[in-house]
Amino acid sequence: MRTEAVSAGASAVFLTVFSVASQLLGFGYRVGLSRMVGAEVMGLYQLVMPVYSVLMSVTAVGLTAAVSNLSSRYLALGNNRAVTQTMKSCVRLFLVVMFPVCVGTVLLYDPISVYLLGDARTQLGLVLLLPCVALTGIENFHKHFFYGSGQVRPPALVELLEQFIRAGAVLGLLVLFLPQNTERTVGLIVTGMIVCEIFSSVTLMLLYRRRMKRLGIKGEGERRGRLYRRMAAIALPVGATALLGNLMSAVNAALIPQRLVAGGVEPAEAMSAFGILCGMTMPMLSLPTVFLGALTLVMVPRIARCCALGRIDQVRGGIHRCIEVVGLVILPCMALITVVGPDLGLILFGERQAGAYMVPLAFATACGCFQSVLSGALNATERQGTAAAIALICDVVQLALTVLLMGRSGGGMDGFVAGVVVSSVLGLVLCDLMVRRCVKLSVRMWRPVGLPGLAALLSWQTSLLLFRCLSEAGVSEVPRVCAVLAFGGLIYLCALCAMGVELGKIKPVSQKLR
Repeated sequence: MRTEAVSAGASAVFLTVFSVASQLLGFGYRVGLSRMVGAEVMGLYQLVMPVYSVLMSVTAVGLTAAVSNLSSRYLALGNNRAVTQTMKSCVRLFLVVMFPVCVGTVLLYDPISVYLLGDARTQLGLVLLLPCVALTGIENFHKHFFYGSGQVRPPALVELLEQFIRAGAVLGLLVLFLPQNTERTVGLIVTGMIVCEIFSSVTLMLLYRRRMKRLGIKGEGERRGRLYRRMAAIALPVGATALLGNLMSAVNAALIPQRLVAGGVEPAEAMSAFGILCGMTMPMLSLPTVFLGALTLVMVPRIARCCALGRIDQVRGGIHRCIEVVGLVILPCMALITVVGPDLGLILFGERQAGAYMVPLAFATACGCFQSVLSGALNATERQGTAAAIALICDVVQLALTVLLMGRSGGGMDGFVAGVVVSSVLGLVLCDLMVRRCVKLSVRMWRPVGLPGLAALLSWQTSLLLFRCLSEAGVSEVPRVCAVLAFGGLIYLCALCAMGVELGKIKPVSQKLR
């Protein structure tokens, strides 16, 4: 047991470090991209990417979850033959579904771009997405096999290299071929994405074959009918949730510039505002959440294993510890980024407007982080349908508020931001209620959320005062941001210590899942 816990902790640390490095590299790539192409092209790019998410949810997302979950279970039982059966079956189903999706997209790319996305300049990027989706699906199957089997190092390293290749390919193509019109510029970006997906899909496929050769094909396997039923039980709710959610996100993204125009904003200005908010502001807010994906990737299969072994107390402890980690890290980051947001937007993107709406969006981001942990707990305890229903309800609420509020005269982006906040709070409340009911988890929220929240509030107030003093003294943006972040972080740590929170005694998540 002790060796297993150490391995889990080492995997979590390794995956977190590599995930942070990968996300930071990806954020730097986005900064360079936005500076090279401008806000309007970023807006068009943000219109195309939800289609990418929709295509992935139709073809691969549910099957990817099945690979991760079933690989973990079969390897724990020593049934390696069933693992290979699962992988082959998922790849076959993916290719079968992918073919008609590709044909339909190629035949209907013009009405999709004009009538659904609302801008004909997305046509080239839309068609080029198809090979990108195919390669990403193959990559994700093999990546989540490694995650499900507890081997986090190969996919983490490949993902980091993929970020380097993507940045080099996309920015290199732009350097070589710019200036171009906006449609071709979006096409160049997607072409660079295809290059990096070729590398990652081929590399992970070879690593998977090498891994299975070492493990050996042993075990009795799984009957085809039972295997497909188990795959369907996981893939259908996850895939349906992802599809509905991504469809609504795509509709929401397409509606934002259209509703801005309906409210009296010029089309070019509306696309630029959309590009700034979704291509600059939201990524800037999501930067402190880079560890969250690693946390959930480690948490979900281990909680699933503890559930399979009947260790309910360890399941509760692991979920509680994840909530505590999120509270300690996310709350101060969100508090401080609201203070320096406008300066960061100017420094990174050359757009001070990238710092707009920081306070409500930071609050929504924090709620989304806690919801992500609780939703992962529901998935790990085989409540995928519950998590799916909650996600669907939140997406419906956000879409409804976007339609109702943004088209009003003077509504503008305020309506979209209001929808983000309301749907995030609703999702957190519903996930918390369902976890308490399904896992019988009684979370004492004062320590994991209340104490860091009070410390973050004090840090925000004092940092805001320092920011105003430095601004009045004429200090430039870069030293001002550095001083505020350093001072705010120190105040936060001192406040935690004053309230009796001993950071050195916080146990790793893996110790709760031994």
